[in-house]
Amino acid sequence: MSTRREIPVGVIVAGLVLCLAGLGVATYLTIEHFNTSLQLACPDTGRINCQKVTTSQYSHVAGIPVAVLGVVYFVVALVLFLPQAWRSTSSVIRLARFGWLAVGLLTVLYLVWAEFFGVSAICLWCTSVHVITFLLFVLVAFTEAWVAPAEAT
Repeated sequence: MSTRREIPVGVIVAGLVLCLAGLGVATYLTIEHFNTSLQLACPDTGRINCQKVTTSQYSHVAGIPVAVLGVVYFVVALVLFLPQAWRSTSSVIRLARFGWLAVGLLTVLYLVWAEFFGVSAICLWCTSVHVITFLLFVLVAFTEAWVAPAEAT
């Protein structure tokens, strides 16, 4: 018989806050993408140039704006970070959460490469999404590797 997993409240809250922050930034970037009268609150000259990054050839995947994919990513992540998902004994949910974040981290690595070598510019908003994705991955890796197994014994 499996018992409910006890995950520290701080892990759950941190994950939810990071997911909501990522969703907020991705939503902002999506709104800016579709509303051309808005301008990103970011420099648009030199190495830091959000406009150059968000309108580059790397800003779409299969015709879908990366910002929209970011919204989808963080909505799914938010569901996977709900307290019920954390406390589930289902290995499917645990693998889905880890796999989803691994895909996000690989995507971030590609996008950082694209910014540095493809576009030769950095978007501060995009960087915040990259950092949030990395922190979510570290949070899950740490929790699954150290917190969860110790509680299972």
